[in-house]
Amino acid sequence: MQVILKKEVQNIGEAGDVVNVKDGYARNYLIPKNYAEIATEGALKNREQNIARLKAKQEKLHQEALAKAEQIEKIGSIELSAKAGESGKLFGTITTKKLCEELKEKHNIEIDRKTVSLNAPINKVGEFTMLIKLTSKVKTELKVVVTASEVVKESVEEVTEEAGA
Repeated sequence: MQVILKKEVQNIGEAGDVVNVKDGYARNYLIPKNYAEIATEGALKNREQNIARLKAKQEKLHQEALAKAEQIEKIGSIELSAKAGESGKLFGTITTKKLCEELKEKHNIEIDRKTVSLNAPINKVGEFTMLIKLTSKVKTELKVVVTASEVVKESVEEVTEEAGA
């Protein structure tokens, strides 16, 4: 099915693009979420008239994303502390949602958690890199340093005694 994108959709295209997608994807996701409309003759004519407006809007979003990327790069790294065992393994995982909340809280930079990707789950103490895709053309990286706020003693003997009883 041919659709006209109203907003940028990751791995599909940018606003104003005419793309071919599977029928179910268009009917069940893109159209209900108002990300796209069916590419009818009238919609294609309307698209031609609105291309200048769409391009100006995209340029504004691009400039905002560049400014936000510059702010993020100035930070250098963010530090988080979490409860960990003696081996350095965290109790739980630090999620992209937690990272975004930390950026908002400490640096007043608001980003959507869906734009953040991690190369590995953050479930131990150490340094990690998170990739932030603000737009399809603007990407930046931020270092995440995880430290132990409280070290909990891990006792293997207690676990084996309980299992045997």
